[in-house]
Amino acid sequence: MREEELIVYKELEDGQILKDMVWLMEHYRSGDGQARPLFYECMHGLLERAAMNGFHGNLWHCYLTDLLVNNENSYSLACEIRGQVEGSINQFVLHDIAIFKEFFAYDHTEMMEVLKAPEFRSIIHYEGAPRVSRIYSTRIRDRICLLAQQLAEAAGAEEMKDVLTEFYRDYGVGKLGLHKAFRVEHTKKGTQIMPIRNISHVQLDDLIGYEIPKKKLTENTEAFVAGRKANNCLLFGDAGTGKSTSIKAIANEYYDRGLRIIEIYKHQFHDLNDVIAQVKNRNYKFIIYMDDLSFEEFETEYKYLKAVIEGGLEKKPDNVLIYATSNRRHLIRENFSDKEGRRDQMHASDTVQEKLSLVYRFGVTIFFSGPDQKQFQEIVKGLAARYGVEMEEEKLLAEAGKWELSHGGLSGRTAQQFIDHLRGSKENIG
Repeated sequence: MREEELIVYKELEDGQILKDMVWLMEHYRSGDGQARPLFYECMHGLLERAAMNGFHGNLWHCYLTDLLVNNENSYSLACEIRGQVEGSINQFVLHDIAIFKEFFAYDHTEMMEVLKAPEFRSIIHYEGAPRVSRIYSTRIRDRICLLAQQLAEAAGAEEMKDVLTEFYRDYGVGKLGLHKAFRVEHTKKGTQIMPIRNISHVQLDDLIGYEIPKKKLTENTEAFVAGRKANNCLLFGDAGTGKSTSIKAIANEYYDRGLRIIEIYKHQFHDLNDVIAQVKNRNYKFIIYMDDLSFEEFETEYKYLKAVIEGGLEKKPDNVLIYATSNRRHLIRENFSDKEGRRDQMHASDTVQEKLSLVYRFGVTIFFSGPDQKQFQEIVKGLAARYGVEMEEEKLLAEAGKWELSHGGLSGRTAQQFIDHLRGSKENIG
């Protein structure tokens, strides 16, 4: 079977449909009774994958393309973000692509006739509105469907290889290449970095005001993505002021330039070294993101973080930074006893330094202050204009004042919640 002759693209995740289809290509004429049921089983599998991925068009080609863009091998990993590489590896890849070219070019007409399975025509001409993908963003889903057409139309294996390599350069490969954001999970295979399917499509411009904090954040992130020296970053300040929104915004802003965000929670800090080990040799830039970071006096997880940021024997790789948000400036709760000292504690200052040493490891600290009344009103007016809420300004601000008094006070989050409340009332929408 030709798929057994693959060299570089050998380990294909979810490759069972390919194996079954190759078997059918070789045995459908034998009439042994197994071919027809297997053919329908393959159709079922292709439809299920189409529903999961939101594919349309030729589902057989989309399936083959999905295998290629997700296969992390010596060639695809070398090409991600960088593009074409030199060396003997290209000869082996060309050999494999020539085999895939056969799969793309295969004419299923006779197989459908012999097995009396005309339904396969709908598999290779799958029509209807594309469904929302449970795996990819709409942009990536559409790009994979387009790539499937380009690979099928390629004149030969060489052109097919060039088209695929261009995709690796522009979008990367595998889950780390095709997704923006990730979380950490424990599975039977150990610590795994899992894609977050639905990240908010927020932009920094959506955060009204806070121009100085946004500028500091983008300057540091820009340096990091460009390969220059950059610092770990702590965003701190009042609740609801846009700290987390800013992190989501840079994930969207810099994705095309190879930036990826990995969210990790406090109880997972012991997994930090495993996470970094999985990404340190990839061509992307990774921000390990910790939201609402703070520690009580009795919690010691911050020591894992201190060692990873700075102080451990192993140097943190250049393609990894730590970004955290917190409502506390010093992250770890301090007691008056830490500062005043007690008779039974000879080195009280050591306790203070131990607790402050974590925040000192963030080279950039950015303060997000809560808005005053005037700033809050500007945020409300800006959001109302953005979302088409029609209400006289005097009434809008009066209602916003009533809302904030009973819904958490002056903050950007409160303003957004107020506007969302008005958007739910049809009479307020233009």
